[in-house]
Amino acid sequence: MTMLWIGILIILASLNIVQYKMKRQRDRNLKYITEKLSVMLNEHEADQILLGTADKVLRALLVQINLFVEEHQHITARFAKTEQSMKRMLTNMSHDLKTPLTVVLGYIEAIQNDSDMAEEERERLLEKLYQKTGEIIQLMNSFFDLAKLESEDKQILLTKIHINEICRKNILQHYDAVHAKGFKAVIDIPDTPVYAHGNEEALDRILQNLLSNAIQYGADGKLIGLSLTYDETWIVITVWDRGKGISEYDQQRVFERLYTLEESRNKAFQGSGLGLTITKRLIEKMGGNISLQSKPHERTVFSITLKRMTY
Repeated sequence: MTMLWIGILIILASLNIVQYKMKRQRDRNLKYITEKLSVMLNEHEADQILLGTADKVLRALLVQINLFVEEHQHITARFAKTEQSMKRMLTNMSHDLKTPLTVVLGYIEAIQNDSDMAEEERERLLEKLYQKTGEIIQLMNSFFDLAKLESEDKQILLTKIHINEICRKNILQHYDAVHAKGFKAVIDIPDTPVYAHGNEEALDRILQNLLSNAIQYGADGKLIGLSLTYDETWIVITVWDRGKGISEYDQQRVFERLYTLEESRNKAFQGSGLGLTITKRLIEKMGGNISLQSKPHERTVFSITLKRMTY
């Protein structure tokens, strides 16, 4: 009987020793994790914590910590990209506002400083002043529209819309501009009614922007096209031209806030750099997407994809 108790005591002592060693090891591991987290916090680092351990609870904790660290890395990268984009946006916007404001100031000074100015010349300068003021207002409205879209303040009511009619209406609105510039228009809109879950006002704005860009930047090709295709699930609207196109590098960035092609800084290619960003946001609000493919002087295509409604 004595030997039995001695055996039990030895087993219990052994268990206590094992538990003590396990506790000490866990304490060391927790201290290591704590120190690593402290370094990451103080030095703004986000490295994963690597630790070899057979402790299942600690392994599970490390998995969750490392997942958190990985998400933090993604957030930090997105923040850095957004910060860079915002800096570029402010630089571009200040440039786009400064130019017309300088012109406006020049017109005002010319009118104020020349009391003997002919009435005809005064009227001409006032008309130019009116136009430039309108450009500034349009730029500011575009900026605020984008801000509302990205802050979720601007609600887009989605209903059943007739895509064929919207496409026809928008290309007809550009008929005079197309004709005046000697363009040939290639229109492919089927007679079969096609419907989508979207917003007519938003789609009007999208097509107006894409068609205007095609006419303005595709002038070299003297050809503009609009087509509508569909299957059982999706609707695709394409607006294309045969102009000088967009480089592969710029294709990746044209939808960024206030990003403009270098040539758009010239007088003949002025643009705020907000149109395509707003276009993309509006399409996303309707559950669709937009893509771009461009081969200079052959075909530059903007494709809008929307969910089709068949009921």
